[in-house]
Amino acid sequence: MKSAVLLTILTLASLQASATKPSLTSHPSHQAFFDALTALCGQAFTGKVVADTTNSDTFKNKSLVMHVSKCDDKQINIPFHVGEDHSRTWIITRTGSGLRLKHDHRHEDGSEDPLTMYGGVTTEPGFNQVQAFPADAYTKWMFAEKGLPQSIHNIWKMFVYPDIFSYQLVREGREFRVDFDLTKPTETPPAAWGAE
Repeated sequence: MKSAVLLTILTLASLQASATKPSLTSHPSHQAFFDALTALCGQAFTGKVVADTTNSDTFKNKSLVMHVSKCDDKQINIPFHVGEDHSRTWIITRTGSGLRLKHDHRHEDGSEDPLTMYGGVTTEPGFNQVQAFPADAYTKWMFAEKGLPQSIHNIWKMFVYPDIFSYQLVREGREFRVDFDLTKPTETPPAAWGAE
């Protein structure tokens, strides 16, 4: 009798503990996309700008390297190095209902840039190879506060195929895309600014 009561108590305690833990289960296409990025963990790849409607000098004649630097079952960090500028990191997080993309911008001393942690969340299942991240509420508020209303409707997209990874930003009148060659890993770059 005592063992049956003890078993019941232990079972209830286990169920309660599992109920308080947030689930990371999401749509199979979100998981497949996350797994494809995780498979690249520890590797770095060179890229090139293939679309930039503003013809910005920020990326011209500079080496572009993505480094899938940190991965666990919930989050992937991908620093995006632009020449000697190591200020940018893309952070993809499983939320339990989808995926979230954030842009972590840092100064060389590791302090946060005033414009940081903006991004979006998936609103659709997407595809195993392609996910879209429309700007989230915090991002829209930040862009409005910082005097960047044109960015409120940003949509970021990421594509991961066996031979190529692409990062794209689109909105009305604006497109930026950089493609990375996954067939030729390159030397690991320095740590991103502010990385622990």
